[in-house]
Amino acid sequence: MRLLVTGDAGDIGSVVVARLLEEGHHVTVFDDLSKGYRDTVPAGARFEQGRIHDTARVIDGAGFEAVVHLAAFSRVGESVEHPARYEENNVLGTARLCNATQTPGVNKIIISPTAAVYGEPVVAIITEETKTAPVNPYGSSNLALDNDLARRAHAGECAAINLHHFNVAGAYGSYGERHRQETHLVPIALEVATGKRASLTIFGDDFPTSDVTRVRDYIHVRDIANAHVPALAAQEVGQHDIVNLGNCSRFSVQDVPEAVRNVTGHLLPTKISPRRAGAPGVLVASNERARTHPVWIPELPDVTTMVENVWRFVPERAA
Repeated sequence: MRLLVTGDAGDIGSVVVARLLEEGHHVTVFDDLSKGYRDTVPAGARFEQGRIHDTARVIDGAGFEAVVHLAAFSRVGESVEHPARYEENNVLGTARLCNATQTPGVNKIIISPTAAVYGEPVVAIITEETKTAPVNPYGSSNLALDNDLARRAHAGECAAINLHHFNVAGAYGSYGERHRQETHLVPIALEVATGKRASLTIFGDDFPTSDVTRVRDYIHVRDIANAHVPALAAQEVGQHDIVNLGNCSRFSVQDVPEAVRNVTGHLLPTKISPRRAGAPGVLVASNERARTHPVWIPELPDVTTMVENVWRFVPERAA
């Protein structure tokens, strides 16, 4: 298929594109490089630089059959500080992208937001039927995307699938996490292990969990990318679906530094700070629907494997 992937120049996007290329698809990447790097675009993909609002200029006449949209802003703390920025990029920008796809042949859209739409669920395991109640502007913008995409699909404009991924970690070959401002737990912990930071800050020790820290469902970035391959064939025009991507596993914030200690041999000192605004206590996914539609099974569920992959991803970390 001829595919447009928005937002490739980041950790998830680069792995998704690498896997799509391996499957024989023809991929054009569209990214503004505001949060990513040009050299993370896999060889074999065509690259165009620009804002998500301007995708019409690369879609018109290009013969794309589907769009994989990964260009949403995705930092909870930033969304709390700058909610209008998330509305403008994630909601309005995505609407313009979807409007631009209304040309012959562009009839499938895959969006990969996070589980932030569920907020602070009262259930132990989150299914696609769990009530959506976002607790931060990032989650609210994701929910707006879900609703808009569903409306467009039901109106017969496209086939659409929302792949809600939970906490992503790991690396795939030469592709992994590179952020100008690092906010993800695993790479921050590895920066402590290599001496780039003095200690790892754990935000909040007053959650209603077994070790009073946040609980998350970590999923390997390669497993996230793998789900996009069958998703391209899962829907027909007029259909919309939401699919959770997770391991159905509970990893506390304390489990990650323990895995880093095991992998690196570093003591990894930690310190406690107040919980961050908008951060729910527990997010764990059911993946029953994903196992049948779009037929996907996570292959790398162990958090230690995720840490090992990231540790190998940047050689100087292990020097």
